[in-house]
Amino acid sequence: MPLIGTKEMFKKAAEGGYAIGAFNINNMEIVQAITDAAAKLQSPVILQASAGARKYAKGPYLRHLVEAALEVNDIPVALHLDHGADFETCKSCIDDGFTSVMIDASHHSFQENIEITKKVVEYAHARNVCVEAELGQLAGIEDDVNVSAANAKYTQPEEVEEFVSKTGVDSLAIAIGTSHGAFKFTPEQCTRNADGVLVPPELRFDILAEIEKRIPGFAIVLHGASSVIPKYVKIINENGGKMKDAVGIPEDQLRKAAKSAVCKINIDSDLRLAMTAGIREHFIAHPDHFDPRQYITDGRAYVQELVEHKIKEVLGSDGKAVEVLALVK
Repeated sequence: MPLIGTKEMFKKAAEGGYAIGAFNINNMEIVQAITDAAAKLQSPVILQASAGARKYAKGPYLRHLVEAALEVNDIPVALHLDHGADFETCKSCIDDGFTSVMIDASHHSFQENIEITKKVVEYAHARNVCVEAELGQLAGIEDDVNVSAANAKYTQPEEVEEFVSKTGVDSLAIAIGTSHGAFKFTPEQCTRNADGVLVPPELRFDILAEIEKRIPGFAIVLHGASSVIPKYVKIINENGGKMKDAVGIPEDQLRKAAKSAVCKINIDSDLRLAMTAGIREHFIAHPDHFDPRQYITDGRAYVQELVEHKIKEVLGSDGKAVEVLALVK
């Protein structure tokens, strides 16, 4: 099965009221865990590479790892550039075989964002590559993306029609309260439930609903949507880690989003937490081990467990591979 774009995925997701998981990749084991989980549940999946991933693993390594996964698993997979900083970065990834790219010019003015995005769209569409852009800015830290809470801003619904119309973009990442990283909210921004667990503020579904009205049927994307699952945080902390007050987006809110116009939900920090939990747990249980294949195997197992959970219990994309494949074969 060759790599595909995201257009077919989003079409079926919009019709079926589910979302596609966009999982960040950094090495072989993470690629294996994600694609094995997707194949087991027969789910389409987006594998995305950030600036940090491309710096760490190099673009050709990532592309060939994904191609190897496709030799093993016959599922719909798109290879996506996450947070492309400029036209040159997007062009490089398009030329290198990526089937989807994100141009993130959200830190520029509205008109500059339109101009930069349109340039990427024109180059990408001529090569049958899909383009995602962003309006509004999410707070938090993820690789080269670092936006303070003071500089974060919600997407303005009144801007989306003009932006989509003038750029020709295929999907739009919006800011409605999600945030990058494992420490998405400070304790002061949250409340505590009866068990003393931090509860983050509700996502701005009112903004999402208004955007849906203005661009009906258009593919919406949520970044910074890891839930910082307590199970993995607990394992990390019980095995020498220090992750006090790590908090993410509640999964019930993500389920609600997946049933709306949101067709793509990005997950990165949860993968890192699962991998770290497995490795830390292994080292404490087996202090004599030094073979990376031993401890990374446990980390990979937790990542696969996490991805299976997200696909089946949050995204609702399990069993949907067949309908996407029918559009591309």
